Amino acid sequence: MHSQKLLFAALLAAGLSWSRTSAQNITQQQQPFTGTVGKSLADSKEVWTNPLKAPAGAPNVVWILLDDVGFGATSTFGGVIRTPVFDSLANNGLRYTNFHTAAICAPTRAALLTGRNHHSVHEGGFSHTWASFGFPGWDGRIPSDKGTVAEILRESGYNTFAVGKYGLTPDQDATDAGPFDRWPSGKGFDHFFGFLGSQTDQYKPDLVEDNAHVQPDGRHLNEQITDKAISFIDRQKKAAPDKPFFLYYAPGATHAPHQVAKEWSDQYKGQFDSGWDVFRETVFAQQKKQGIIPANVVLPERNPNIRAWASLSSDEKKLYARFMEVYAGYLTYTDHEVGRLVNHLKQINQLENTLILVVIGDNGASKEGALGGVIARSSNAALASAPLSEAEQVKNNLAQIEWIGAPEGTNANYPLGWAQAANTPFKYWKQDAHSEGGTRNPLIAFYPKGIKDKGGIRTQYGHVIDLLPTTLEITGIKAPAAIRGIKQDTIQGTSLAYSIGDAKAVSRHKTQYYYIFGSRSIYHDGWKAGFAYKPVSAPAGNLVSAISVADPEHNDWQLYNLNEDFNERIDLAKKNPKKLEELKALFEEQARKYNIYPYITWDDVLKRRLPQAVQQQQQAAGK
Repeated sequence: MHSQKLLFAALLAAGLSWSRTSAQNITQQQQPFTGTVGKSLADSKEVWTNPLKAPAGAPNVVWILLDDVGFGATSTFGGVIRTPVFDSLANNGLRYTNFHTAAICAPTRAALLTGRNHHSVHEGGFSHTWASFGFPGWDGRIPSDKGTVAEILRESGYNTFAVGKYGLTPDQDATDAGPFDRWPSGKGFDHFFGFLGSQTDQYKPDLVEDNAHVQPDGRHLNEQITDKAISFIDRQKKAAPDKPFFLYYAPGATHAPHQVAKEWSDQYKGQFDSGWDVFRETVFAQQKKQGIIPANVVLPERNPNIRAWASLSSDEKKLYARFMEVYAGYLTYTDHEVGRLVNHLKQINQLENTLILVVIGDNGASKEGALGGVIARSSNAALASAPLSEAEQVKNNLAQIEWIGAPEGTNANYPLGWAQAANTPFKYWKQDAHSEGGTRNPLIAFYPKGIKDKGGIRTQYGHVIDLLPTTLEITGIKAPAAIRGIKQDTIQGTSLAYSIGDAKAVSRHKTQYYYIFGSRSIYHDGWKAGFAYKPVSAPAGNLVSAISVADPEHNDWQLYNLNEDFNERIDLAKKNPKKLEELKALFEEQARKYNIYPYITWDDVLKRRLPQAVQQQQQAAGK
């Protein structure tokens, strides 16, 4: 017994202590033994497995993914909401203006982390029970042969951390009983601090650290995740100063609930009193001035479902302006927290050797606030309540205007007019996979050692699946043939590294499909065909009351030449039916290749899945 104690003490002294958490997280594939085993040590040959090391000089990598931010929201891309940290990163890096997401959160995140199309990794909808279906493209369970960037980098000598929103753990697994193979720790992250679902209260989040739920401390979630990210980095650098890290920083911001301290929202008091029409015109002019959009682009007409600001009553203007003040403060505060992280990297002399990729939004601005905005005391109430007319929403919200942004559990989201404004210069919004307003989001690339054209603009076509191969190329790491003995499927993204040093390089990402619950499109070499699916079912609850708002009255395919028509104003479907048929055939080919079939729509969700969820929420509320 004494000798066992001495041995254990020696192991501790050597830094080989063992814990439940580390045991769960060890995933390094055992290297094959190449020595000789004889009957005695004298006739045996020892061979030690080599510790994993990243390539010499490999940079730290930080991916930042914001939530529900439109293309024209931030000052970095022509918007009027101040984001000085993003401005600085872009001014010392690159702005990508032709970058795309999947049009809604979970599909975007699954595609981003795996470098593969979202149906290909089984995330056609969500990992929630109310929006997943028992088919390969739809069950919400990322397969093990579709390894994440965290798994690849950890197998290549990196430490890997994630903070904020994960959104890819099936509901059935999201308890402290697990199983944990589809928690962040099971998908390559050494440590995680954040929430597993699609949204959470920013002051009372459904908080998880590593493999267990923990009690939030009452501070805003943005502050908590930033502190935790800094602590992960510092702990690692103290133990292994030369070892690079990968950080996935994904705040819940600026998804609903829009919650932020008044010190941030009050910075914008009165600044939106002129309304969303003036907002759009101002942003549009600034985008042209900054070179974000071509000089010949025309601003689309205001959506016919959205009223002119001048026609609103004084009460409506007061209410709607306050919604936007809170949202703007929320976004500026999020930028501030990112700044704390960036400043810390500078203070510890890591910033110069860090690749930072910032995707400003996992989809376009959200239409889930419907026409009059939403204020509910909880997200459950927003889901379970009956849909309200615009007039009912205004009356209800005016009585609660002081609750917008408050920390006391309110689920606030701004009206549709602001969503269109935040998406300037595009049409439509989040969930609309047929439209650039749903799928085009800004990308910032910052890498002091690798970017010489500081402040440059890049127009090459890109998609979230491209960031994984881009990162691997820059870090000098090859995609593994197998991870933990499991043969890996092909990575489907295209590295954007070729464009970093060449603004005029021809786009290499030639074809990309989009599909979100019926809405769909196909892009190929500058041409795009889109189909705007309009549900026929009555939406069930305020949370999805805007699903069918403002879609075209018919469901015909549309055709656009994006090389000449930047923001999809001129439908060429009737003028060029041959090109349309070519693209429709290409979409069907992609559908077969990447598991889009069966075509599941919002009608299927509303009829077959959501009623069950609403009933459960109502029963819970009754208790």
